Amino acid sequence: MKRIFWAVLVVLLAVNFQSASAAGLIVVEPGKEAPDHILPPRPIPPPRPSPPIHHIPIRPALLPLETQQQKVDVTIREQIARTEVEQVFYNPNGQRIEGTFLFPVPKGAQIDKFTMDINGQPVQAELLKADKAKAIYEEIVRKLKDPALLEYAGRDLYKVRIFPIEPQEKKRIKLTYTQLLKEDQGLVEYALPLNPDAADKRTPLAIKVQIDSRTPLKTIYSPTHSVEVKRAGDRKATLGYEAGSSGNARNFQIFFARQTDEIGIQLLTQRDGDEGHFLLFLSPGQWEDKSKVMPKDVLFVVDTSGSMAGKKMEQARKALQFCVENLNDKDRFEIVRFSTETEPLFNGLRDVNKESRQKAQTFVEGLKPIGGTAIHAALQTALKLRPDATDRPFVIIFVTDGMPTVGETRPETIVQLVTSEVARKTRIFCFGVGHDVNTHLLDNITEQTRAVSTYVLPEEDLELKLSSFFARIKDPVLANPELKVKGNVTVKLLYPSPLPDLFNGDQLVVAGTFKGHGAVAIELTGQSGKSKKTITHEVTFPKSSNEYDFIPRLWAMRRVGWLMDEIRLRGENAELRDEVTDLARRYGIVTPYTAYLILEDEKQRGVPVASQTQNNFRLDAVAQAEAKDSWRRSKEDHSGSFAVSGARMNQQLRAQSVVGEALERNRAEAPLAASPAPATAAPQVPGVRVSGTVSAPAKSIHNPSSSSDYSQQNRYAGGRAFYQNGPVWTDALVQKQQAQSRRVQLTFASKEYFDLMQKHPEVKPWLALGNRVQFVLADTIYEVTE
Repeated sequence: MKRIFWAVLVVLLAVNFQSASAAGLIVVEPGKEAPDHILPPRPIPPPRPSPPIHHIPIRPALLPLETQQQKVDVTIREQIARTEVEQVFYNPNGQRIEGTFLFPVPKGAQIDKFTMDINGQPVQAELLKADKAKAIYEEIVRKLKDPALLEYAGRDLYKVRIFPIEPQEKKRIKLTYTQLLKEDQGLVEYALPLNPDAADKRTPLAIKVQIDSRTPLKTIYSPTHSVEVKRAGDRKATLGYEAGSSGNARNFQIFFARQTDEIGIQLLTQRDGDEGHFLLFLSPGQWEDKSKVMPKDVLFVVDTSGSMAGKKMEQARKALQFCVENLNDKDRFEIVRFSTETEPLFNGLRDVNKESRQKAQTFVEGLKPIGGTAIHAALQTALKLRPDATDRPFVIIFVTDGMPTVGETRPETIVQLVTSEVARKTRIFCFGVGHDVNTHLLDNITEQTRAVSTYVLPEEDLELKLSSFFARIKDPVLANPELKVKGNVTVKLLYPSPLPDLFNGDQLVVAGTFKGHGAVAIELTGQSGKSKKTITHEVTFPKSSNEYDFIPRLWAMRRVGWLMDEIRLRGENAELRDEVTDLARRYGIVTPYTAYLILEDEKQRGVPVASQTQNNFRLDAVAQAEAKDSWRRSKEDHSGSFAVSGARMNQQLRAQSVVGEALERNRAEAPLAASPAPATAAPQVPGVRVSGTVSAPAKSIHNPSSSSDYSQQNRYAGGRAFYQNGPVWTDALVQKQQAQSRRVQLTFASKEYFDLMQKHPEVKPWLALGNRVQFVLADTIYEVTE
């Protein structure tokens, strides 16, 4: 029997990942066709008898225009950005219609040049300044009863009337504009508004950004999308993003920094009250002078037990061959295979040259899966190969698909191997293949050595994962890095902590909290070859900053991941559980386990539920039992699908740099699923049956028709988490403050409604969620009703 609780997760986990759409959109009003005076004359039909009134056909409602193609090309030279947006719209209706094309100007953009054409013919777009554009936005909201455009209120607007749009006709619209980008504390920001409510969730979106700078590029970062960054030398980079059936509905945003220091240091902050949150970027960029890269010692320790037979062994061989060929010329390396016993290739570190590479390739080709799993002996052998005195990074890449079965098998004894002084100067990166690995053992080893574990599911490719990882850590530039803040600012709860090593072409994003304000010196120290390197950079923590509301949520995601790992690896207590529950509810961080904790907390406290589905969970004893068992097994199981799924989920949260996309990846965990889950499916938790799909939003700027089919969802908007109960979106703070707050009711699209938005612009993203919203503002709970 499929349970209601896990059906909740279908919608909770899917909501943050609506398909993205470039911001230009065509608004077609209900029932509005292209006027007759602009259409070819129609022949007059002969008269015919009027049918009985009950036979008079009813004209069907207009279908929304479909966006069939979206392509964005951006070129940035220094601080000048040229953006070209191309969209193809399709009229699926059997009648001619007219529409209005709207393009909100990016927030804060200084537009120098704007051109536009429709089906190759140039057109003149009307630029409406913010005060006049405000009236347009409000008129559309009133007529269509759809608040989706409110988020753009206060911006300039380009407007073009489009007529006629013939039945089954496509309109290709291309617009180009140039703008001067702003720079703050060394970070240059580019933003592209994306349509907040794309009607067609299958619409593909492709974005390409080329950056060309006269000064070396350091940080390149997008908080909104997982972009692929390809650097060409130290002054050029290309960013790419593509979304097919599932994209990210937030505005597309990137930051980049130009700096002459070897390692760039930049700061972003968000502050609301006494305490604030920050992101600190540490980036060496792409060094063209490889002489500054530190030579390293690398040990590849590979499990060749019988369980590695077949595809796993074949992929391991190919990955090792890739790694050997991509060692740097000044590196040293060794390969240790282990099963029932251990066997090193060279019996010591060997310089990288043609002869050693050839011998290694032959050794790897001859690896055969047979025997047991002597993890303790393999780690002992690897650690003994580290020279007593060395200034090189010492890296162990440890690959296994099983638990210790030969020799010392107690996990606590094996972990003690990596608590010595030698081990603390070693990085042990563990790759667990399949479900039959001891996640607690591997995670404790990597935690002791400033490294990370990677878990490769049975259907995933070990060769791809290991090769990609090695390419990233190929060129170390700073080992054992440490941060100090010198000034009247206190920082705490930094993640990641301790800091991992820095590598050429990579960057580290540190999230934390702060108190105080003013100019401070950020001091970054670490080992670079035989010498200790110190880099100091001046930054300013402001008294107030409210531009980047993604920062607190990103910090909270990392904090929740860390807390969940503390519970998983070291045991649960009330303080850890309560903090996870509070952060998950406040910031809308929904995983199968945080969702369970929130529901259990509300049940025990007897508070009103945020949604009807949560109430259903309270009434379903079997669903509660299943959820409770899943939570217990995620904490207690050291191996198996529950353990691997929990470890991966927490790891993704702890490493998160793109707000909202960790849950997207978690949806693909599905360790027991026979095939990948569709975009609308919930994450498959082992042993738990899942049912349900996500229904489309009830109303859309593209489809003003109402629907009673509301899905239970959560959204993060304007720095707040909102939960949907039927047609009502409720701020997570309402439940917490309802006892001590007064209530004010507002009618949707009324004068008072728009007056509140004018007086308090921060409510725009909340109002844009729907026609019925509840939110907290100061000491008041506002209820928007229709």
